[in-house]
Amino acid sequence: MTDPSIPPALGPVLEWLDLAGIAVFALSGALAAAERKQTLVTFAFFATITGVGGGTIRDLLIGAPVFWVHENAIILICLGAAVAAWLLPARLIKSNALLWCDAAGLAAYGSFGAAKSLAFGLAPLPAFVMGVLTGCAGGIIRDVLAGEPSILMRPELYVTAVALSSALLVGLVIAGTPGGVAGLVAACAGFVLRGGAIARGWSLPVYRR
Repeated sequence: MTDPSIPPALGPVLEWLDLAGIAVFALSGALAAAERKQTLVTFAFFATITGVGGGTIRDLLIGAPVFWVHENAIILICLGAAVAAWLLPARLIKSNALLWCDAAGLAAYGSFGAAKSLAFGLAPLPAFVMGVLTGCAGGIIRDVLAGEPSILMRPELYVTAVALSSALLVGLVIAGTPGGVAGLVAACAGFVLRGGAIARGWSLPVYRR
């Protein structure tokens, strides 16, 4: 149940980060459908497009086989997330569950996207950009389909959090840190930063001129 395009050098920890990112992003997509009281079919569509969106764009750009088209497991994870969201109590859907799932997804996926890009021979800066794209694209697609203003247009920390995950992964790997350790540290750092933005309203200064 792993991405067949992942080079073996990345190791099992980063593979699990990949699956975790897909699962929580898919759940965030399904929760977006739940907030709008959509059908189970829409839940499944939102979960799938959010779960695989960022990774698909990344793989197309770095020349890797698109990670979900040669096996069943990834789609089953997304469909399972849709069913889980359908069965969740309404009080959880009305809470910040979507934001926290999105935070976990962007942190895990941002670090994994950068690691996979490095493994496919990208230079550090392009690998960093691919990590940011991997972490952000699924959420952007979800917001556009839901008719919501993109999270990118809000001052709260979002891209900054996934950029931290991606940059830390690249920096730690270049410094010789094992990929699994680097992935966990980078993902945790990005999640903490995004969590602070959700819980305490951390944000960057906005243009006022």
